[in-house]
Amino acid sequence: MEIQQLPLPGNLIESDYQDLLKKLSAAHSQLENTKAEKEQEILDYFTMWVHQIKIPISALHLILQDEDREVTEEMREQLFKIDQYVELILQYVRLGSTSTDYHFQKVDLDAMIRESFKKYASVFIRKRLSVHYDGIDQRIVTDSKWLSFVLEQIVSNALKYTKEGAISIYLEENAVVIEDTGIGIRPEDIPRVAERNFTGFTGREHKSASGIGLYLSKQILTKLEHQIKIESEPKKGTKVSIVFDDKQMTTE
Repeated sequence: MEIQQLPLPGNLIESDYQDLLKKLSAAHSQLENTKAEKEQEILDYFTMWVHQIKIPISALHLILQDEDREVTEEMREQLFKIDQYVELILQYVRLGSTSTDYHFQKVDLDAMIRESFKKYASVFIRKRLSVHYDGIDQRIVTDSKWLSFVLEQIVSNALKYTKEGAISIYLEENAVVIEDTGIGIRPEDIPRVAERNFTGFTGREHKSASGIGLYLSKQILTKLEHQIKIESEPKKGTKVSIVFDDKQMTTE
């Protein structure tokens, strides 16, 4: 029963009790409004911060076009990493905001995957890694922005821990699979790799893990009603599957 719909008090005690309930309700509403405003303020701040920091990053990319090639490649790699971490921070804040909306629609999975590969093309070339992808004729009911972010995180991880060989993407039943020939994950670490700030033996050994990417990916997929499945064998590679429900898959 809402506070406004309380019955008329039968005596002074009931009247005082109802007054107390109304005050508590008003205080709760004010607290919720303040919380929402604070969350929006933080989100706005980080969004502005990300856009501001990307300006000098873009400027540095332009400057590097005229610099020594060997130095340029190293600096471009570091700038790319900075850009990734900046985007990671922004998505982390957005995911935790109650004002974040999800827009579900039919999405061309093939186009999304190709865009993810395109973003990391320079990394594939620099590391001399092959791409195995034959195209996927599949549409998914999802939020394209958030699923793209997850795909990019998984491809980024695969690139980070693969020194030679290839990264493959293919459709297996109701799942998109990203498989690499990298260093793999120890069996005892697999259940925890999607926990916040968990880097595991692989991340600690290579000193390149933030412990946020897979955590965010799992949280996002849960909100999109998709699932993530991770299989791996040390020194052989890792297989990450994004699993969809039947109702989310369509070819139309």
